[in-house]
Amino acid sequence: MMRFIVPAIAVALFYLEPVFGLFSPLDIGGEYRYLIPRFLIMYLIFISIYYSRNRAMAYALFFGLLYDVFFLDIIGLYSFLYPLICLIASFIMRYIHQHLIVTTLMSLVLVTGLEFALYQFFSLIGLTDISLQVFVRERLVPTMIANSIFLVVLGWAFKYVINARLLQRLNQPN
Repeated sequence: MMRFIVPAIAVALFYLEPVFGLFSPLDIGGEYRYLIPRFLIMYLIFISIYYSRNRAMAYALFFGLLYDVFFLDIIGLYSFLYPLICLIASFIMRYIHQHLIVTTLMSLVLVTGLEFALYQFFSLIGLTDISLQVFVRERLVPTMIANSIFLVVLGWAFKYVINARLLQRLNQPN
């Protein structure tokens, strides 16, 4: 039963992101702040670091394609960016210690890169016309604050579950 826990958490996070997205936008001081939950990609980064790069990339491709189909009219954007971010995370962590704090900070940096890549793509094709300053102030900063709170609260649980599954897989008789 433990073998299904890693993908089950990914499915749960996929369904929870739109629920948390309902809290956005927030009206703070007469200005709107947009919170975009990126729980799934942070979890996939943890999988690529602590479990298996290949599994993380397979999950990232699958869920990226689901994102493209259900939430976006452009097929291929998330299904390209999600595996790319997992690949980058696994390559970086070959040279850096896999401590939970380092993984958390790297996840936040990679999510920031994802947000910038999405902003640049949407600006390029004309789906958004906001300036970079407005993007950073109204979308990126609140998004990163919300996602960092989520990761600080649940990052240790992600690592624990992934490590428990990895130990179980290693202890299984062949």
